[in-house]
Amino acid sequence: MKKIDYSLYVITDENLIKKDIGKAVEKAIKGGATVIQYRAKNKDSRTMYKEASEIKKVCDKYGIPFIVNDRVDIALAVNADGVHVGQEDLDVEVVRRLIGFDKIVGLSTKNLKQVKKANSLPVDYIGFGSVFPTNTKEDAKLAGIENLKKALEISLIPVVAIGGINHENIDQLIEIGCENIAVVSAVFKEKNIEENTKKLKNKLKNQKRMGFTI
Repeated sequence: MKKIDYSLYVITDENLIKKDIGKAVEKAIKGGATVIQYRAKNKDSRTMYKEASEIKKVCDKYGIPFIVNDRVDIALAVNADGVHVGQEDLDVEVVRRLIGFDKIVGLSTKNLKQVKKANSLPVDYIGFGSVFPTNTKEDAKLAGIENLKKALEISLIPVVAIGGINHENIDQLIEIGCENIAVVSAVFKEKNIEENTKKLKNKLKNQKRMGFTI
C-alpha cells in the first residue's frame, strides 16, 4: 500500500452538513484536507450509500483517500479506500479479512492500553482522543495532551489526534510532535469551509518551517 498522508484528516458531520455533502467535501479538499472520512450515526443505509458515493467521486477526482466510519458494507459498496472502527465496533481482524490488505483500516483508541494493543493488530493508523473537549461525539472521553504525547512515543503506527482540535489549540499538538490531526467542527462549523481548512493547513506548514517535526 502506498504511504498515506494523514496530516489533515477531515471527518464529515451529519449535524453540520445538512445538504450538498459532496460540495462541502470538495471545499475541504481544496483547502488542504489529505484524508476524508464519512461519518453518519443516524442515517439509513440507503442515504449513507448515496452520500458515500458522492464523496467517493469527489475524493477520486482529487486523489484523496476516502474512509468510511464503522460501516464496512457501505465502504465495500462504494469501493472506499478504507474503514475506520471504534473499540465497540466490529473487530479489526474481521474488518481486515472483509476488505483485504490493499485497503486502509483505522482504529479509535482512548487510552494507552488500547494504543499498545493496536501495535499488534492489523491496522494502518490509530485515532487517539479526545485530546480536547468536543461536542461532535457524545461518548468522547477526555484523554488529554499528556496522554497523546505518550501515545506518540509508544505507537508503532501513525497516530491521528482527534477531539476538539481547532485553529487556536492546534499549536499545542504540533509542539509535542503530533504529525496528524483529525478535525470536524473546525472545518464544517462555519460556512467558509475551504478557508477554514486552509487556516489549519497553513498552521501546519508554518510550524514545519519553524523547525517542528511534522
